[in-house]
Amino acid sequence: MSADRRPSVRSTGAQDHSPVSTWGAVSLVAGREVSTRIRSKAFVWTTVALLVGVVLGGFLLSVVGDQGPAAQKVGVTSGAEPLGPLLTAAGSAAGTEIEVTEVSEPEGRTQVADGDLDALVTGTPASFTVVVKEELGTTLTPVFTGLAQQAALSGAITGLGGDPSAVAQEIAAAAPTVETLEPAEVRDPAQIVTGMVGGILIFIALMTCGQLVAQGVVEEKTSRVVELLLATIRPWQLMAGKVLGIGAIGLMQLVVVVGGGVGTAFALGLVDASSVNLGATAAWVLVWFVIGFVMYSLALAALAALVSRQEDVGSVITPVMMLMMIPYIIGISIGPWDPENPLVVWLSYIPFCSPLLMPIRIALGTVETWEILLAVGLSLALVPVLVWLAGKIYSNAVLHTGGRVRLKDALRAS
Repeated sequence: MSADRRPSVRSTGAQDHSPVSTWGAVSLVAGREVSTRIRSKAFVWTTVALLVGVVLGGFLLSVVGDQGPAAQKVGVTSGAEPLGPLLTAAGSAAGTEIEVTEVSEPEGRTQVADGDLDALVTGTPASFTVVVKEELGTTLTPVFTGLAQQAALSGAITGLGGDPSAVAQEIAAAAPTVETLEPAEVRDPAQIVTGMVGGILIFIALMTCGQLVAQGVVEEKTSRVVELLLATIRPWQLMAGKVLGIGAIGLMQLVVVVGGGVGTAFALGLVDASSVNLGATAAWVLVWFVIGFVMYSLALAALAALVSRQEDVGSVITPVMMLMMIPYIIGISIGPWDPENPLVVWLSYIPFCSPLLMPIRIALGTVETWEILLAVGLSLALVPVLVWLAGKIYSNAVLHTGGRVRLKDALRAS
């Protein structure tokens, strides 16, 4: 009897897996993070809120800049008309714009009472009277005081037989000779605003994305999803994918916000008369975000793996958050006004501090290219150490549930 021969069937079940490459595993985790986060309402609304805030801030700066200080409206009667040019010149010297209009005395008094004129000058140049509604005010008081003193001086010179106009010209040309030992550097307001906005945006982005990494680690650990993931990929691949995915989302959000701010600034002409290099500053903000995010997120992911409850996340990541706050506070409070301060300069070279301080110095134009490259090099040199250290802590702690794992135990475990 012949043997019953049946065709062999090759199993294609779940156990017939082809090995996943390192980059394949990392990209799968990163893609999962991107697809999950980008559909989050919190991400969308946060991005919209930041973008609207930056754009509205640009419009506000444009409106405030266009308005400037209000001009003072002064009317003069026909007898006091020669004082018109003197009023304009005295106002310019005092930093006040004065608009002079010739009116009749009855009409001028009516306009002062109605608030259409700030003051009315009657009489003659040698003996004039200033008519106001309530009080002269601190803006016009020094202007008219100077005119009254000049009129008195002219009268005295005329009484002595001199030429008041010649004396007035000599007085106007007289000025003290000033020697400055340490001349103060004039800061461009646009540079100051750009530095502050850049520092604030990069801090918000690093803080938000770093916390997302920490919360995501604990969330997966609590739900036991991490155990399923680690059945097919290595712990460091899971951590790297999470950092890469959330970093991509954070960079995408920052590009939208920074791009909106740069576009608004150019559209409204906020930097037309400024020395700030807005394009280069925006590019460096994005670069420093990537560098800062890699460093901070690695540290936060490792520390978050030590706990198993969301309630405990804050306690383990507080040291890193404080480390982020110190350069941020120094950068915002000192950097825009004194970027050459030794504390600001030296901290801007130190990894973990550089991402929050160097963009401010770049915006203010007080840093050389070699200084930027040095800070970048020092930060990048630390990244491999952080990868190794964070990977070791994460691998040894991420599967431990229940109580908090001590840091020294995570470092010591094999």
